[in-house]
Amino acid sequence: MKNFYFDDVTLLITHYNRSKSLERLLNSFFELGCNFEKIIVSDDSSSELHKNYIINLQDKYSFDFITTDINRGLGNNINKGQAAVSTSFVLYVQEDFIPQACFPNVFTNSLDVIKQRSDIDMVRYYAHFVYPYLNSYNNGFSDMNFKIWHWGYKKFYVYSDLPHLRRKNFSSKFGKYEEGKNSDLIEYRMMFSFLKKKGKAIIYNESQVFLHINSDDEPSTVKRNIWRESNNIFIHLIREVYRYVKFNFDYFF
Repeated sequence: MKNFYFDDVTLLITHYNRSKSLERLLNSFFELGCNFEKIIVSDDSSSELHKNYIINLQDKYSFDFITTDINRGLGNNINKGQAAVSTSFVLYVQEDFIPQACFPNVFTNSLDVIKQRSDIDMVRYYAHFVYPYLNSYNNGFSDMNFKIWHWGYKKFYVYSDLPHLRRKNFSSKFGKYEEGKNSDLIEYRMMFSFLKKKGKAIIYNESQVFLHINSDDEPSTVKRNIWRESNNIFIHLIREVYRYVKFNFDYFF
């Protein structure tokens, strides 16, 4: 097995009550031969059972474990993890993802791009849909080309908290994540901060770099309402119109 050492990169993982999923993620990087200068697991006050399990993983995977006495939400969890980073670059992944076989080569190319292009703030590896305005770059990467006059609301989804590579100065440039709010609102507001402060992202869209897994043993801890998840055609149309109006309004006001 070939080994890859990613110098000056911190793997930052946010975690909450899914220690087996965390183990699966860490083991997937291990099996791919991926080594990082530092690994940080930022925990949002998981149960003692999960905390103890994570502590036992440290001997094998060698990571810093940062936790808290009370649950403060995703925003705080990312902020405290990001504050502990000392490297120039951060690979951010939530615990319910696993890297695919292509990851080492894709990530190597990502580092080359972000080091060569000072305009790039983020390299994305996963999305729920194809971003509608892409300009092909190279090696499977595309620039995410946001323009306010582009049609539709999906143009706004340049930023995402799904797996991505970022620079250490992300928080100083775009601000810290809001705390005490639900995860969707936190991501929504960071999306607008990213756009208004002229954030620039590229995305790898040639193949899947990460796989998202919600197992029966450790299902997602995020609960969403019927208006967000329903596939009913009428709810879908109302949701599309509402988002188009709201997103454009919020961008300006």
